[in-house]
Amino acid sequence: MLEMRPDCEKCGQDLPAEDPGAFICSMECTFCAECADALDELCPNCGGELLDRPTRSRKLHASHPPATQRHFAG
Repeated sequence: MLEMRPDCEKCGQDLPAEDPGAFICSMECTFCAECADALDELCPNCGGELLDRPTRSRKLHASHPPATQRHFAG
């Protein structure tokens, strides 16, 4: 199960698990669409390809909650 991180690691934008627009690499580093585009879809942490993150239905949040720890370094 994916760790649905709540924010963009580069700019801090909120990325709710149920909304489209987040991009992840195979290590689950997470970025918003604007930052992924600026990074040329390459993860600055591991060099992996950034791809669209699937969404998680809000009805699954109780049994499979999204992550709450933010990763934006500020």
